[in-house]
Amino acid sequence: MQEKLLAFEKLLKIMDNLRSSCPWDKEQTFESLRHLTIEEVYELSDAILNKDMAAIKGELGDLMLHLVFYAKLGSEIERFDIKDVLDKISEKLIHRHPHIFGDTTVTSAKDVLHNWEKLKLKEGRSSILEGVPKSLPPLVKAYRIQEKAKGVGFEWEKREHVWDKVIEELNELQHEVENNADKDKMEDELGDLLFALTNYARYIGVNPENALEKTNRKFIKRFQFIEKQSALDGHKLEDMSLDAMEAYWVQAKGLENGFDY
Repeated sequence: MQEKLLAFEKLLKIMDNLRSSCPWDKEQTFESLRHLTIEEVYELSDAILNKDMAAIKGELGDLMLHLVFYAKLGSEIERFDIKDVLDKISEKLIHRHPHIFGDTTVTSAKDVLHNWEKLKLKEGRSSILEGVPKSLPPLVKAYRIQEKAKGVGFEWEKREHVWDKVIEELNELQHEVENNADKDKMEDELGDLLFALTNYARYIGVNPENALEKTNRKFIKRFQFIEKQSALDGHKLEDMSLDAMEAYWVQAKGLENGFDY
């Protein structure tokens, strides 16, 4: 523990020196750091998806620097410092884990989440959905909204019911498309379908954001194979037929599965 405390103290001292001596660090504000922090979170996300432990360690360090930086900025305007930040999260964790630090009894992770949302309402929130950031990407936001609604029991009883909802929304979208509905109506129905699919993903224990990102990466890898291999074979992609490109696509899939065409 002492080594960890010394390492944290070292970072705090480095931050003090940077803020007082580095021209770039001296110019930074909460607002100027905001977009950089978001970028760091996405870089951490990439490292996690890649299961790259060395990269995860590095990205966590970058993110830790940002947290310390914000605390330093807060101390300079005498609003809060790193101690206040740490005390606040410690108080919150103790308050929201009465099954650990109090006399509340729970039997499952579901009970913990249910108690967590009830405690948030007691803290003064008028809605359990207030804690969902407005600026979250839509797919992540949908997932978090559904998780929070589940925390107070607003949940389908069976997985099959959720899938029925997906099919219902798919049919409604198809109906609007076939009847040449206006763009706004089709957009509404597509949104309902994506929301229902997100909900189903949650029911089967799959994070839709991770699933979609894996598919994005898979598509990029296969498409870039088509570009590279077709060029080696003397073809221009823009002159190829869809069937010809599909043949390369199948080859890319085969190579992923250990087959050599």
